[in-house]
Amino acid sequence: SSFYIGKYEVTQAQWEEIMGSTTSNWMGGNYPVEYVSWRDIQEFIRKLNQKTGKKYRLPTEAEWEYAAKGGRKSRGYKYSGSDNIDDVAWYNKVGRPHLVGQKRPNELGIYDMSGNVWEWCQDWYGDYSDASQTNPKGPSSGIFRVLRGGSIHQQATCSRVLWRHSITPSTRYSAYGFRLVRER
Repeated sequence: SSFYIGKYEVTQAQWEEIMGSTTSNWMGGNYPVEYVSWRDIQEFIRKLNQKTGKKYRLPTEAEWEYAAKGGRKSRGYKYSGSDNIDDVAWYNKVGRPHLVGQKRPNELGIYDMSGNVWEWCQDWYGDYSDASQTNPKGPSSGIFRVLRGGSIHQQATCSRVLWRHSITPSTRYSAYGFRLVRER
């Protein structure tokens, strides 16, 4: 079903506006917020929803992948928006994340879904079902949450739209960020 997903990763400026401070190792308003855990993000979302009166949340893994692939406009690229990773992603580098939106967008006009920072998803990590589904969600419980998209610290393989990563929801890392979905 249709949904609204952020054109960019949530930035440090957006985080600071809601939370009052930053957790990021690298300072800069239009850089993606990073060093945030899944649990930190839930508090951010609670405060954002309270402030705006809207309903924001993390994307499900299926929503994230659908958007990264280009939705109905998909051309079947390996990375989000291209088969050439250098067109669309920051990856395999030492150092800080890059400003959001500096590489080419994907077919839907969404930036940085490959590389820059890993993006937390709402779902618990689990096996995919082979059955056709509408609006699939991950398992109802688990140990690990899903991250997608790769980061500046990983090789190109991790930035493919089909690559999955998982970690405990309390883990913070210098390349863990997120983007939001707003419910209609």
